[in-house]
Amino acid sequence: MALKSNSSDGRTRSSIQIFIVVGLCCFFYILGAWQRSGFGKGDSIALEISKSGADCNIVPSLNFETHHGGEVESINESESKPKVFEPCHPRYTDYTPCQDQRRAMTFPRESMNYRERHCPPEEEKLHCLIPAPKGYVTPFPWPKSRDYVPYANAPYKSLTVEKAIQNWIQYEGNVFRFPGGGTQFPQGADKYIDQLASVIPIKNGTVRTALDTGCGVASWGAYLWSRNVIAMSFAPRDSHEAQVQFALERGVPAVIGVLGTIKMPYPSRAFDMAHCSRCLIPWGANDGRYMIEVDRVLRPGGYWVLSGPPINWKTNYKAWQRPKEELQEEQRKIEEIANLLCWEKKSEKGEIAVWQKKVNDESCRARRDDSRANFCKSSDADDVWYKKMDGCITPYPEVAGGELKAFPERLYAVPPRISSGSIPGVSAESYQEDSNKWKKHVNAYKKINRLLDSGRYRNIMDMNAGFGGFAAAIQSPKLWVMNIVPTIADKNTLGVIYERGLIGIYHDWCEAFSTYPRTYDLIHAHGLFSLYKDKCNIEDILLEMDRILRPEGAIIIRDEVDEIIKVKKIVGGMRWDTKMVDHEDGPLVPEKILVAVKQYWVASGNSTSS
Repeated sequence: MALKSNSSDGRTRSSIQIFIVVGLCCFFYILGAWQRSGFGKGDSIALEISKSGADCNIVPSLNFETHHGGEVESINESESKPKVFEPCHPRYTDYTPCQDQRRAMTFPRESMNYRERHCPPEEEKLHCLIPAPKGYVTPFPWPKSRDYVPYANAPYKSLTVEKAIQNWIQYEGNVFRFPGGGTQFPQGADKYIDQLASVIPIKNGTVRTALDTGCGVASWGAYLWSRNVIAMSFAPRDSHEAQVQFALERGVPAVIGVLGTIKMPYPSRAFDMAHCSRCLIPWGANDGRYMIEVDRVLRPGGYWVLSGPPINWKTNYKAWQRPKEELQEEQRKIEEIANLLCWEKKSEKGEIAVWQKKVNDESCRARRDDSRANFCKSSDADDVWYKKMDGCITPYPEVAGGELKAFPERLYAVPPRISSGSIPGVSAESYQEDSNKWKKHVNAYKKINRLLDSGRYRNIMDMNAGFGGFAAAIQSPKLWVMNIVPTIADKNTLGVIYERGLIGIYHDWCEAFSTYPRTYDLIHAHGLFSLYKDKCNIEDILLEMDRILRPEGAIIIRDEVDEIIKVKKIVGGMRWDTKMVDHEDGPLVPEKILVAVKQYWVASGNSTSS
């Protein structure tokens, strides 16, 4: 009996061993197939983060509300202590690294070179946090912000005196009021735009993107908004104190910039309309170099508006206190260059003249035999970053890719640059897939931050915009997005962004952006740190994000998990409250989302206060 029992036990153990071996074989077969499917990258890290629990949930504890001067909980870091970034001295409250006034004065004044970008060398970069001025408050929501800016946010009164009779800006109690006037439209931008609309089809969506050169406080762009036209405004740093800062405090798109010696950081054929209202740009000088540059960025069929001197000089030369011979010659040169560029004058009434660029090269046969018409030899009219203006005329595209639809239809229509095959490796199908992907991402963001489309965030920046999918998915009359295409991006997509009826600019994030501190309410960065890995210091990029973000502003960073972990450790010393969130498709996807809120703190004497 004992022998029989032992034999039976052996058979049982043998069966169990066979079962275990078969089970292990099946497990490892399935595991291998799963890894080959592409989910293997970063899984160990992703799973560890998922197991850690609270740090990857739907952000229940991160507060996106504005509190002006309210208390904010400190960051809870259980990991090793991060490097702590100290506040900069209060004198740096309005520091613009690449347009620093002291550095600018060391460059030649010829052709406005000293007003162009001149970034600090590595040893002169600040590695501290730019403080907000004492008394800083969150700007008013749009549309109230169009007309009122808190004095504490930009405490500069010089324009209220210098431009008093032109209705630019008025100081009233603790706010600045913007009546909507300008040097050329003291009666208000609305009436001025009505005059333009009698010539230019502003109402029907044909004109969507506009460029305002020498914008002042950007009232023209501010009042175009209600007509569904978005203007990219620029002016130099402190020609008039804080004008671009005022524009952005009002919630109007603007950057620090100037027409000088280098090309504008915009793609060719970007704008439906360009505008100069007493912008003091010498359009006829240097063989029309600046008009030729405007022609490069003006879309075929687009409009150029010039108001003020020298238009209608016969009537106004005495009021302008300039010799009529000088004004006559100035207008003659402008007319001559406009003719060479194949612009047709549509109207000249009062002090406003409007030209329209011809739609295609067939309409410009006369200039082909004109010896003065020097056409650009380069095949890439969008290669502009720090490139000198060369005075050559940009040819019309050989393959147009079809007409643009009116806005808002053009937002999701296939852009001409895509349909013509101008961007290698991108088809209409892959473009549509990208658009659908960003609709899904933005829906996930709205679950994380329910204030996203509430009007809480007006000025939004996308630091690595791709085709503008994020901006298109979040599109709303309550907000606008500055779409940045990095100069090192694999594909040059900024032209596509403009063809969608959105705006943007080229930039290299190894340098500071052309804006004042505290000018954006929300910053979005997708794949940015993977893109700039080993290109420049991540700390510098994060400090620049902190500089341009308002106190209590929000940040959304979407990137590979290893890059997110590096970023999270650094910002632990930057007065940001952060949470890590899983990809909307689940914890096994190695791409993660880091959401953050910048704490409220201000300069106070030689120290700072929360």
